[in-house]
Amino acid sequence: MKIDTKRFGVAAAALAIAATMLSACSNGSDTAAGAATGGSSGKALTIGLLLPETVVARYEEKDKPYFEAKLKELCPDCTVIYANADSDAAKQQQQAQSMLTQGVKALVVDPYDGVAAASIVEAAAAQHVPVVSYDRLIKSDKVTYSISNDYEKVGELQATSLVAKLKADGVAPTAGGIVMLNGASTDNNAGAIKKGALSVINGSGFPVLADISTWDPTEAQNFTAGQITKFGDKIVAVYSANDGNAGGAIAAFKAGGRAVPPMTGLDASLAGLQQIVAGDLYMTVYNSFKGEAQAAAEVAYKLAKGDKVKGETTVDGIPSTLLQPKAVTVDKIKDTVIADDFYTAAKICTAEYAAACKKAGIE
Repeated sequence: MKIDTKRFGVAAAALAIAATMLSACSNGSDTAAGAATGGSSGKALTIGLLLPETVVARYEEKDKPYFEAKLKELCPDCTVIYANADSDAAKQQQQAQSMLTQGVKALVVDPYDGVAAASIVEAAAAQHVPVVSYDRLIKSDKVTYSISNDYEKVGELQATSLVAKLKADGVAPTAGGIVMLNGASTDNNAGAIKKGALSVINGSGFPVLADISTWDPTEAQNFTAGQITKFGDKIVAVYSANDGNAGGAIAAFKAGGRAVPPMTGLDASLAGLQQIVAGDLYMTVYNSFKGEAQAAAEVAYKLAKGDKVKGETTVDGIPSTLLQPKAVTVDKIKDTVIADDFYTAAKICTAEYAAACKKAGIE
């Protein structure tokens, strides 16, 4: 992923987006994505929202409701047509075509397959319907706007935390290596995450023992079980690209009667946070799904009205907004996901995790 500008104040930009989104979009053109002003009145418009899967809980539980709520705030009379691809690229293409037939004025697409989704962009462009590439990048120069997180930075944060943990525990590279559970090859963001992670791991001295590319927790579990059989205690850490893969890997270690080594994650999922509290997962990465979804709703609404939208940066030549990820270890849960009301302490600290939460000061 080539970013044309430096990571200038991405965190500040994300805060600016969140602040300015409290007001509705104006009818003026050539305004920045995070600079909406004016009232929320305007003619009714229909906007399509396409999300990629249900395996990762965030899409149904966070992205969809955040997007819908923000659009309703901006335009009470606007309509969202929603569909989830259920991990099927062909199904997502059919869903997009159906939305175009229904007359959507803008499409927000989080692609299951970033390459295959280029056909969605082509079909939309043929009808002069702008497409916002959401979270996962679409490989097409006809995408109108891209909203995502800095996923290369995600990988850097994960690997930096993992290597630092190994060094703090006094684990030497000669003791063994790292098993890598990378994201699916169909996800362009997974490549950026892996690139960021390897930029740290390759210079750490810890060898990569084996790797796989998947977003399927069951596949990750089975793969990890095989590596445990092969390498045993030589696995000193597991680099996992997200919480789902990590959950599978944790299950594999426990099923084998082995201690779980330091392990990373992504998405700040409820299960991931509880595993951190319990001491099974070392860290996860928290992206502001709310800020991302709200930015997407604002940009889509402007584009649907025919306004032009300037990006804060560009990704592969596409005007873009990139939000800044945050590393979350047990001591950072209160200051990140709870402070942002992403999850409450009560939601995380169920009866099973109450004692661990109390010990960690999460109450």
